[in-house]
Amino acid sequence: MISHGKEIAVFTGNSNPALAKDICSELFISPGNCNIAQFADGECSVSVYEPVRGKDVFIVQSTCKPVNDSLMELLIMMDAMRRASAGRITAVIPYFGYARQDRKAKSRDPISAKLVANLIAKAGADRVLTMDLHAAQIQGFFDIPVDNLLGSHLFLKHFQKMFGKGNEDVMVVSPDVGSTARARAFAMKLGVNMAIVDKRRERANQSEVMNIIGSVEGKICILLDDIVDTAGSLCGAAKAIKEIGGAREIYACASHGVLSGPALPRIEESCIEHLLLLDTIPYPKEKPLIDKISYISSAPVFAEAIRRIYEEVSIANMFEN
Repeated sequence: MISHGKEIAVFTGNSNPALAKDICSELFISPGNCNIAQFADGECSVSVYEPVRGKDVFIVQSTCKPVNDSLMELLIMMDAMRRASAGRITAVIPYFGYARQDRKAKSRDPISAKLVANLIAKAGADRVLTMDLHAAQIQGFFDIPVDNLLGSHLFLKHFQKMFGKGNEDVMVVSPDVGSTARARAFAMKLGVNMAIVDKRRERANQSEVMNIIGSVEGKICILLDDIVDTAGSLCGAAKAIKEIGGAREIYACASHGVLSGPALPRIEESCIEHLLLLDTIPYPKEKPLIDKISYISSAPVFAEAIRRIYEEVSIANMFEN
């Protein structure tokens, strides 16, 4: 596959090694040989067991739970690669944590997404590859190139197989006003109409549904979101379009399944028929599997993007068709 230039090397931290292994399989290479452990006091220890001098290095690490440990692993791995004279370092962050703190919502709030962007660049990243940032403007927080991949086309293929394209009985629903642009683009590609759930958020991870913009009565609804954390917003939106809007069936999909706290019981007890997630975050090991949730692999998309970065060809046209 690789016919020119420097060698390519893909390393992974502890946050999502299964995804990194799948990406390497798509690229027909073996994962880089390294070990990420902890000292007795909890400090991160990184050991790299192969030369990276002059190589095009990609470090796959979602900054998911435990968020701060995952972030420190990424930073220290990049520092190790930089000091080992890697030719170029790309931070592959399938799920970019702290992205929800992207502005000052009230006085004396931090802008944590900008702080994390500064840390990543300072640690040695030459570019960042991520998927479905919570807020697209976070790309502007970096002073290095950022490629923000779209996971929605993976869901598009799934729902086209289920319902076809242009099905008048199907509607895409945005669970909040902030996701409207994402839902509109998805609805256009699926050839269906869309609706919006208007809500007021009282505090973090809690929301109150207020109104439904658009008629969903008797429709099969697809809720599209980027993150499912405690699932309060998603399940609240599903309840509203079912009980208030009169929807017939409700399916949901999201790029990042954080699945914190009461998320799984909420999803299991909700009126959502099925929730489709990408594997940017692994399923919580300590929690039992539930039938309503399934995953689609994002590895082919990341592998193609990595190949294009390595070969220095455009990523922009990956999603045009």
